[in-house]
Amino acid sequence: MEETRLPPGQYVPRGLPVIHYGRVPPFKPGSWDLKVFGATASGEEHAFGWDDFTRLPRVTRVADFHCVTKFSVPGLHWDGVPPSALVDAAPPGPGVRHVMVWAEYGYSANLRWSDFTAPDTLLATHLDGEPLSPDHGAPVRLVVPHLYGWKSVKWVRAIEYLLEDRRGFWEDRGYHNVADPWREQRYSYQEEPGEGPP
Repeated sequence: MEETRLPPGQYVPRGLPVIHYGRVPPFKPGSWDLKVFGATASGEEHAFGWDDFTRLPRVTRVADFHCVTKFSVPGLHWDGVPPSALVDAAPPGPGVRHVMVWAEYGYSANLRWSDFTAPDTLLATHLDGEPLSPDHGAPVRLVVPHLYGWKSVKWVRAIEYLLEDRRGFWEDRGYHNVADPWREQRYSYQEEPGEGPP
């Protein structure tokens, strides 16, 4: 049955492989925060310390994970904060249509607003009932199950509200701006008009 859920060209590996760019950052709860900035409704930057973030509403999502390197892991249980809770606490200004998700060491990935706020998107803190391990993105990892995994940014530290789209780290290096695995949107040369910034 699982094979029918796989996007084209994907396979199911053993376990959940670990892939990331750069080193694993340390987590220091006392100094950690998550910033929301850019085109906010107030024009001000919002910052959520670890205690503030963990007090936001939480949900559980069961979702598949699709990596651009062609593996898919079905049925993962993620727990965390839905982006809608963050958006309620730090509202966007009028005209926000995209976000840039920033991680440790300057890594970034851009998303359409509709992908960031989709019902299955999550700022995850737990995987399969356990706190995320450092190599899987602890303390907070964005999970966007309907897109390729490079959009599911590990070690999230900031959300930038954008009025216009801008390419993130891998998108700047030739990856597709949208990253839909069901359409095999792997590389920027596959982009149709309107699927990426000029």
